[in-house]
Amino acid sequence: MSHRILFVLLLGTACRPVADRLAHGKWVDLTYSFDSTTIYWPTAEPFRLTVVSAQRTPGGYYYAANNFAAAEHGGTHLDAPVHFVEGRHTTDQIPIDQLMGPAVVIDVSHQVDSSPDYRVTAADFERWESDHGKIPAGAIVLVKTGWGSRWPDRARYLGTTKTGAAAVPELHFPGIHLDGARILVRRKVNAVGVDTPSLDNGQSTTFGVHRRLFASNIPGFENVANLDRLPATGAFVIALPMKIKGGSGGPLRIVALLP
Repeated sequence: MSHRILFVLLLGTACRPVADRLAHGKWVDLTYSFDSTTIYWPTAEPFRLTVVSAQRTPGGYYYAANNFAAAEHGGTHLDAPVHFVEGRHTTDQIPIDQLMGPAVVIDVSHQVDSSPDYRVTAADFERWESDHGKIPAGAIVLVKTGWGSRWPDRARYLGTTKTGAAAVPELHFPGIHLDGARILVRRKVNAVGVDTPSLDNGQSTTFGVHRRLFASNIPGFENVANLDRLPATGAFVIALPMKIKGGSGGPLRIVALLP
């Protein structure tokens, strides 16, 4: 997206200065905090925070510092295209203007009621388009399944409390269907986010959605929070990950500016 288009989107129909819109507009944080309850893939290392100091020093002032460690893929995080496709963008290579754009929020919460393994189809995206117009190139597409209401209950969110490889066959949560991924590639979207642990549903064994999107250098955002607070159109999303050189992903701070 060009800077001119970004300027127009932020300016809005009221023609207020951009600085005023940024300062006084309503922001929604779409990021879960990282702590001991943060959900990670069952085979991944969890988030750990080690306190180095949290006390008053001999000099009379208070000093706090911590060390933290975690896998790249857990909590609200980025999936860089290289995560599943060799030679595609690493975390630090994703153009910064691809990590922002107008939000398109696809609500499939009613469909998910029928199956925890629901996959969002091309027909679901086309129904959204029949109501709101064609998904624009450069959009950030966010899939709202309602799964965020289960966070951080591992049993309800993942379908299991097990860890390690034994947990993987027991994973149950919604994702995107491969034909849905294909339509998003054709629409030339900037990125795709979900309020579940993965772009592919829990029972996937081939991760076809990851592979299709990432082959086109379209990154993914997983475990996105508070999608129930966004309208179907009109919000503007900024999603900035930790810039890990050569990374396959990383912790993500994602926010939305409401219209």
